[in-house]
Order: sequence, then C-alpha cells, then structure tokens
Amino acid sequence: MKAKNLKFLALIGLSTLAISSCDLLKDVSYSVTPNPLELHGDNVKISVTVNIPEKGINKKAKVEITPTLGNAKLSTWTIQGEKAVGNGQTVSFKPGGTATFEEVVAYDPSMEASALKLTGKIFKGSKEKDQLPETSIADATIITPLLVRSQFMMIYAGDNLVRSNDKTVSAEINFEKGKSDVRATELKDKDISDLILWLAAAQINNKIIVNSIDIKGFASPDGEETKNGALSTERSRMARSAFVALLAKAKMVMYTDTSKYALIGLGEDFDGFQSQLSRTTTINEDDKALIVRIIQMAKNKDDREQEMINLGKSWKELEKEVFPMIRRSVITINYTENGWTDSELLSTSGTNPAALTVEELLFTSEKLVSDLNEKARIYQVAASTYPTDYRVHNNLGAILYTQNKLSEAKASLEKANNLMDNGMSKNNLAGVAMSNGDRATAKKLLAQVKDKSDQLAYNNAIIAVLEGNYASAISGFGKGSTYNKALAQILANQLDEASKTIAASQDKESADGHYLKAIIASRSNAGADAVVSCLKAAFAKNPGLKEKAGRDREFMKLMNDATFSAAVK
Repeated sequence: MKAKNLKFLALIGLSTLAISSCDLLKDVSYSVTPNPLELHGDNVKISVTVNIPEKGINKKAKVEITPTLGNAKLSTWTIQGEKAVGNGQTVSFKPGGTATFEEVVAYDPSMEASALKLTGKIFKGSKEKDQLPETSIADATIITPLLVRSQFMMIYAGDNLVRSNDKTVSAEINFEKGKSDVRATELKDKDISDLILWLAAAQINNKIIVNSIDIKGFASPDGEETKNGALSTERSRMARSAFVALLAKAKMVMYTDTSKYALIGLGEDFDGFQSQLSRTTTINEDDKALIVRIIQMAKNKDDREQEMINLGKSWKELEKEVFPMIRRSVITINYTENGWTDSELLSTSGTNPAALTVEELLFTSEKLVSDLNEKARIYQVAASTYPTDYRVHNNLGAILYTQNKLSEAKASLEKANNLMDNGMSKNNLAGVAMSNGDRATAKKLLAQVKDKSDQLAYNNAIIAVLEGNYASAISGFGKGSTYNKALAQILANQLDEASKTIAASQDKESADGHYLKAIIASRSNAGADAVVSCLKAAFAKNPGLKEKAGRDREFMKLMNDATFSAAVK
C-alpha cells in the first residue's frame, strides 16, 4: 500500500497535505501555526495540527511522523487508531479528529530558508505497511529579531577638571608691643620678598588674575581692648604704606594704588593666640591646657585682659614666643588661576601628554577629541602615567571595544574593575561578553550594575529583543528614535510607531533603515511596489542585502511576485 494523491497548499498560517490510502490512512491534512515559522527569543515554536477526517485512519493503524527543520530533527509524533497499541495520540475511526503536536526547538541558522518537512512510517500492528513521503508543510523561519544591532553603549568615567581656581598667597609683618610702625627688618623677611617676587611673576602670567589685596591688622590680647581696636587698624594702614613703597621701588606701579587695598582692623586676636600657643614647643601640653582653661574661665573681657597680663608674667615664654607673633598685619593677595585652554590642552596632549594631569587627560580625550585612535592614544598615556586610576583604564577599554579590539578591551576593563569595583566597567565588560557571543555573562554583569543609566537600559533592551521581550525592549531603548527601537516596535507589531521612529532616526537613509521600511511595508500589506521601492534603496547602499531579501520570509507573500523577484535577482 502506497500513499498517493499528495498535495501541498502554502497559505498564510496554514499548510495542508491530503493523503489517501487503501484502508490505513487517507485524506489527512496539516495545519501549521505560525506559517512561516518565527524566531522568538532563541527558539522557534511550532504547533502542528494533524486533521483526520471521518474514517480517515484504520482502527489498528499507527503513524510515526518525523519532522525536520533545517539541521534540527524534532521528536517523533505518533498518531494511532482506537484499537492500536502504543502511546500515540488516538483518533477514532468513525468521527475522525485531530492530533496537535507542539515543539520548541533552539534556532539554528539552517532554519532561515528551510521549510518544515515531514516524513514518516505507517504501521498495522507491528508491521510497517507504508511510508509518508518527505513533504513540506510550512515555510521557513522569520528571523527578524537577529537584525538587532548588538553593539552595547559604553559608559565613560568623567573628569573632575576645574578650569580655574580661586587661591590666595600671603605674608606677615610683625610689630612691637603697642606699636604700629613697620621695622625695616620686617620688610626683609623671606615671606615679604617671596610675595613681591610672586606679584612680579603674576604680572606677566596671563593665567593669573589678581582680584584684590586685603591687609588685616591684629593686636595681642594682653593689652587694653579699647586701644587694641585702633591699634590693629593702624597696623593694617602702616603695613599697606610699607608694602606699596616696596612695590613702587620694584617698579610694579599697577599695584601701588592704595585705594585698591582693603584694610581691616580686627582688634585682639584671641584665636591667633590659641593657635600660636598650640605651636610653641617651650611650654608643655599640660601648661598649655591650663592657660586655655584660665582664659576661658574669665567672666568678661576686662577679666580676660587681666588674666592675659598675669599669664604673661607667669610664663615668660608667652611674651617671647606667642604674643609677638600675633602682633601683626597679614597681607593677602586673592587671585584666580586659570588652567590650560582647549587649544593648549590639545596641543600638549600631542607634544607632551605626560605634562597633563589625569583630569586634563580625561577631559581632553572625552571632550576635545573625536578620532577614536587619538582618543585611545591619550587614554593609553593616561593609563601609563596614572596606572592606579581606574577611570583611565575603563575609558581606554571602552574605546578599544568601540574599535572592536575585544581582547585588549577586556584586559583594560578588568584592570579598571580590579582597581575599583564599579558599574561602568561591568557594563562595558558586558558589551565585550555580548560581542563574544556570551549573552549569559553579559546579563549577569548588567545585573550587577547598581547605578541606572540610559546606557544600561539600552544594553538590556538589546538582550530583551533577542529574548523576545519586545515591550521591555521598546521601553529600554528610551524616548529617542533609533534603529533598534524601530526594530523592536516592528516585532511588537507597532508598525505605525516603527515607521515614525525610523523616519526620525539617523538611519532613515541608511541601508538598514530602508530595509526596516521594507519590512514595515510588507507587514502593512502596502503592496509589492512599496516594498520593492524600499528594498532598492537598501540595495543601492548595501548590495549584500539583496541576497538576504531573496530568502527573507518577511517577504513570503511576494516571493512569486514578478516585481519582487526581479528586484532580488
């Protein structure tokens, strides 16, 4: 007995096969959902219903169906009559019926253009009586999710560069007890000489801007407070006169205008007394503590003045080492020091990059340079000059990943994470793992990143596409219009939104962008002309897509259309 009258009908969502036989099996049809098959996640899910009409299967017959899809062999499906012995799905003779078989098979590239095929054997009892010829019952597999661009977004460590700093430089002039005249010896002290030299250098340094000069006068707290207030003010005035005279002598006339100086008389300097007392070495720590307690126990200012006088008599060291140091005026120059300009940073990064700080190197590479090779060079200098800063290794690894130097990228990123456990490097290492085909490791690393970011969400969205979680992917790709977001919207059957997204993306005129437009047109039943128009635009920019389109089951409805066939040849 031979099966005969074989017929294959390829319909959207339905394939049928009619079989007639002498008495064992006849007029059987097959319904396949979906048709063509679809890649979802990493698998292709198949649901086949075997339809057997009334009196279509012998009561003692058993049919073993062997399905294949590409290189994958599925499990054997068994249907049997009501009196047959076995574990197959039973279909009664008189009413007939259906048997449904479902398979989830891991995707293999061979499935893209291979139909779902059946062969099989027909038994009566234990004896084989006939065979089912190899028959295609469903078209090949739509693999559109694999169009996702799987390159991860890198996260770069930022710099802490401060382009200008407010600073001060100062010197002191000390006075004798109760006096405000400036001694000539005080003007020869090193701190005064250094301040004059600093101002001379500042005049010719375009990166230094002198904002103001303050002179504060102080008196020691061992005299009368009513006199000390006026004394401290007079000391600031006299210090200004002496300092301006020195500047005039040095021919720095731009600083000799006395109206530009802020004079402040601060009276008795009790805080300065405590500070100087703590620094002196001739009074032991117990006595220092006792002196402070005595002063703090004074009930009012008059009592404190008297205690100061008494303490000076009891501890001669106070009069020799403490009081003289706080009878003073402090000359303070307030200035702003500006750093390198952008052009200077760029120039120095090329001629002498080791002269730059790590913050300047990070800033220059990330903010001022666009060429990837130049970025990598600067980060390599930074990594060599500042080997313990995890940021430079992270950023170098991110650039190397972008250049597809995966092994070098991994080494730099692992070094960065070893120096400091951080989410940036883990995100970037996930990108390396993904490019190496290790999605499990990529997912594990992304799960360890605590700080949420647009880059992290985007990278997780790529994985969501490949795992069939299209709604999650759309959300993860964010509000921007990108190729990947448009793809996710297509897969979620949001065709209108996908069309808007790709039209607003940077890929609207790219080969891949036009290919997505062709898929949208096909799924929207826009017709062969609309699909072919998009495909021709794609082929013009990437001729390699022509071969793909010719086997892409997204265009199954057009496979027999003359316009489509001519376009993909």
